[in-house]
Amino acid sequence: MSTTDEKRFVTEPTAVSKSPSIQEGTSTDSVEEREVFQREVDGVNFRTISWQRATIIFVKYTVATGILGIPSSLNTLGAVGGGIIIVGFGAMNAYTSVIAGKFKLNHPECHTIVDMARLLWGNVAGEFVGFLLLLGYVLCTASAIIGISTALNALSDHGACTAFFGLVGMVLTIMFASIRTWSSMTWPLAISFGNTYHYPRPVCVMAAVLAVVIGAAMRDRPAAAPQSGPYELGFVAIAYPTFAAGITAANAIFVASTGCPGTIPIISEMKKPTDFTKVTVLVACIVSVIYLVISMTMYAYVGQWVASPSLGSAGPLIKKIAYGLAIPSLTVSAGLFNHVSAKYLFVRALRNTKHLQSNTLVHWSTWLGLNFVFGAIAYVFAEAVPVFNYMLALLACLCFAPMSIMLPALFWMGDHKHLRKGSRKDQCVYAAHVALLLLGTFMCVGGM
Repeated sequence: MSTTDEKRFVTEPTAVSKSPSIQEGTSTDSVEEREVFQREVDGVNFRTISWQRATIIFVKYTVATGILGIPSSLNTLGAVGGGIIIVGFGAMNAYTSVIAGKFKLNHPECHTIVDMARLLWGNVAGEFVGFLLLLGYVLCTASAIIGISTALNALSDHGACTAFFGLVGMVLTIMFASIRTWSSMTWPLAISFGNTYHYPRPVCVMAAVLAVVIGAAMRDRPAAAPQSGPYELGFVAIAYPTFAAGITAANAIFVASTGCPGTIPIISEMKKPTDFTKVTVLVACIVSVIYLVISMTMYAYVGQWVASPSLGSAGPLIKKIAYGLAIPSLTVSAGLFNHVSAKYLFVRALRNTKHLQSNTLVHWSTWLGLNFVFGAIAYVFAEAVPVFNYMLALLACLCFAPMSIMLPALFWMGDHKHLRKGSRKDQCVYAAHVALLLLGTFMCVGGM
């Protein structure tokens, strides 16, 4: 293939401006030519995601393992405080995703938030954000592997060591993550969500959680509570946790609804990238309703006796049923997270070469090798930090507070510098984004 043909696949990121703005991202080149993946290529076409499929991917990606940790967070925060945080973080995460998505749409040569940081602040900032992205999604994959090993332990009555079940989870994760395009990932999503008349629905993960809720509702008292004599359910509307306990619980809820760093790369594979905002808002509403209804109902029946992950809250038999139903969903969640890590380095390694969208040996060896490497690293983390809620809190403060709150706020501030000296309304809007940046900083530092 000639050099001219190779250049059709991707374009170099635009040069960094001294005063970057969305307007300056518009160039005389067509938007299509600046996209990471091209449509008409002699190889794999990555640009095949409709807004409906994007909605399915976003919901599964967001719900993932987060729903398993929220009920125990309510036990720490109380029903009212926990409910407010669920709605508040859901709205905030939707807004920050929209900010980052609009920036990406105006700079289509950017594939991830790493490219966006490099575009605004140079290579050093880009490398730092790249490290955060990889660390964050390796930890996400590790949390899902913990869920898989916990499920297999429950089903087998601890028939083998946890390390072996984690290894099984790693293998399953790598298998699903190795599917190359996000659009093709919807067929395992159909397995994990269930598929009725070709419309994927949240059957596996929802059925697992509902089985626990129904099982808990049918018992006279929670499975973990004393089975004779008086006991205290421990359901409270308003709780007064210590700072450490409160920030850990809040971070677990925050990370359960964040999606910005992982959904931005999906824009590059959408048929119509401008649908991203519509999908993000729709998914935020769906996820918030799921979290509120399921977690509040479970907390009302189980109270302080809730387990983490929550599928173990209704006794041994229901625990086995729930984990049996949830294994496909947990596996696909781990695959989605591993896919994000591998796809970032895959695009970075093969960008501006014929191998990015061609079925060459270099293409396949790079893709499969990266999936294996990140799956293995996630397995090591899962064995090193085997406590589910602590893993979620570590994710939130160390990686996703910077990537999902601080960076989108900085992207917006960099594109709207002129508002600092504008009207009073403009200054208030700018100040609100400064407050968003400070909130992200507080969650990052306070969570540690």
